[in-house]
Amino acid sequence: MKQHVIIFEARGGSDKGAYGYRPDSKPIIDALANRGWSSEIIFYRDEDRGEIYCHACEKAGAYISRVNPGNLRDETGYFQMLRELVKRRVVGLPHPDAMINYGAKNAVEKLKGTDIVPQDVNCYYDFETFKSSFPESLMHGVRVAKQNRGSTGEGVWRVEALDGPTNGDGSYGLETQVKCTEAKDNHVEIMPLGDFIDYCVQYLDGEGGMILDMPFLERITEGEIRVFMLRNKVVNVVHKKPADAPDAFSATLFSGAKYTYETPDKWPGLVGIVSKNVSVIQQRLGNYDLPLIWTIDFILDTDKETGADKYVLGEINASCVGFSTHLELSDDIADEIVRLMEAEAVVNPNWMAFTS
Repeated sequence: MKQHVIIFEARGGSDKGAYGYRPDSKPIIDALANRGWSSEIIFYRDEDRGEIYCHACEKAGAYISRVNPGNLRDETGYFQMLRELVKRRVVGLPHPDAMINYGAKNAVEKLKGTDIVPQDVNCYYDFETFKSSFPESLMHGVRVAKQNRGSTGEGVWRVEALDGPTNGDGSYGLETQVKCTEAKDNHVEIMPLGDFIDYCVQYLDGEGGMILDMPFLERITEGEIRVFMLRNKVVNVVHKKPADAPDAFSATLFSGAKYTYETPDKWPGLVGIVSKNVSVIQQRLGNYDLPLIWTIDFILDTDKETGADKYVLGEINASCVGFSTHLELSDDIADEIVRLMEAEAVVNPNWMAFTS
């Protein structure tokens, strides 16, 4: 077993500290060193892919991907390299396909009908389907339309019809005036529904283009609850309350939301729901090994039959979850890496598992 871990980063981006790397990467290196393991940060570039691949195959027992979405212009080469490393028995933390499946917005749609996602959720992959289906979806009430890419609330829109139905069959026509609020900064735009639909065509372009359509939950004003996961264990909870301003629903720091960091024991009900559903999430999202570090974002709703609180999944993040505000988690992360690698080392991959 190679007791060496490579942390992959990409140069540039707003996630970097004073020395050019992520401030939550070095603490992982220090924590691993305290356990007798070596590690290093490598900045990935497509031009260096072959050299990086050879070095990782020779030295690394595992890699940790700490590349923020958007910091690479095109992630195709990076993911291809990670897949090849996994084939060469370098443990992927996480596997690139797990990053894609967990992080894509259609992860929510894949989980609809479970305890954490209602049935009233749709995902659109082409413009004609979005154009024909979204006006009908708007008949059910205020909606949230989310692009697959972007971060900090960019391309996440709250959409509310200002007019009544404008078609003879009681549906909304493309001339219906809609109020659109973007989560990036809570700014409001009023326009015809057809203009909003045309604007969203950009979110459907290219590989991975899609739009998630889900009901707007009024209790978002009470805050979004982010559950920080270390594989299958809840280790931290962040309560993100939107700014106290008209139309504000964004839970990003950029938009003025306030964050409160709490321990899991403050949220026993939520922790129980997460623990119950981790295996369901894993199975529905491709049955990959759970990511090393990932988050599950929930919004409060009210059960119409009982009046009890319920938690609705907003999104999952697994590509590059930061923990700069709680660097002490690096010890837990290092312990989990060592435990996982030691467990991997006792399994001979040349012999198939017995199945009856």
